[in-house]
Amino acid sequence: MLVLGIETTCDETAAAVIERAPDGSGRILSNIVRSQVDEHARFGGVVPEIAARAHVDLLDGIIDRAMREAGIGFAQLDGVAAAAGPGLIGGVIVGLTTAKAIAMVHDTPLIAVNHLEAHALTPRLTDAIEFPYCLFLASGGHTQIVAITGVGHYVRLGTTVDDAIGEAFDKVAKMLGLPYPGGPQVERAAAGGDAARFAFPRPMLGRPDANFSLSGLKTAVRNEASRLAEITQQDISDLCASFQAAVLDSTADRLRVGLRLFREQFGAPTALVAAGGVAANQAIRGALHDVARQAGTEPIMPPPALCTDNGAMIAWAGAERLALGLTDSMEALPRARWLLDANATAPAGYGKTRAGY
Repeated sequence: MLVLGIETTCDETAAAVIERAPDGSGRILSNIVRSQVDEHARFGGVVPEIAARAHVDLLDGIIDRAMREAGIGFAQLDGVAAAAGPGLIGGVIVGLTTAKAIAMVHDTPLIAVNHLEAHALTPRLTDAIEFPYCLFLASGGHTQIVAITGVGHYVRLGTTVDDAIGEAFDKVAKMLGLPYPGGPQVERAAAGGDAARFAFPRPMLGRPDANFSLSGLKTAVRNEASRLAEITQQDISDLCASFQAAVLDSTADRLRVGLRLFREQFGAPTALVAAGGVAANQAIRGALHDVARQAGTEPIMPPPALCTDNGAMIAWAGAERLALGLTDSMEALPRARWLLDANATAPAGYGKTRAGY
């Protein structure tokens, strides 16, 4: 089975071709990602209109390159998958409309993929793991712990009540004057800092639910920074190191609770999996390894390039759905918001729709 995947939900224009074997294993034949970091850097964040226009300009060439690198023609495709949400609606429209055009012209099945589902299923492409497994999904817009029990079967065990982890990293970077994108800059600065210098809170520590909260921690960083008369580079490194340490402690605690809830409802997971852009952070990857080993669970993290947005994860999710006979019509709609767990409800204190897609 050969599937083309298209990803345009934020500021990466991406396309990939994957091959799914009859035994369920997968192979990436091409995976082209064009980041728009340079286009958005001077604004300190992603500008939706600029992102959408860039997708329009770039996507045809990216798809052409992905097909050429895979060495196949459109007639050989068994399916065309596109991220239909959640994300910046302008970009989602570009990707989904392009996929529909390809599918219509070549009479090929269309699969409208939930971007979060693509992250959730990526470890089955990279590590061929079996269901059920526990997913920690962390990015600029999402922070969730989810039970993955089958393709299309997801139960949210915890989420953030305010900022997502990646969002908090980016906002801390911005308040400290670090360049965009902020998450990697905070991680880099933290490597040279003293994590014990600032006593930041560990949000939600010890709570029986598996929810997250980052807004108060972010505010604590701003308050400490404002007390410094003149912030030096070492101050910035120490602030970043102390902030990251607090995030790691809080995340580890939330994951322990999430694994406990998973076992209570579904039995032992086959693995603790990390996905999303934040899962590329080496310190967070290390913390997840420690939590998994302490819980007697295998830690699985796709390579960093497959944690951030890419076309291979969309193609793979499309192939997983196509193998079950799940396809979509040309009436499939782009979605700015799209819950991974359709039965999930907002946690108490929830205040921002962005984090609860």
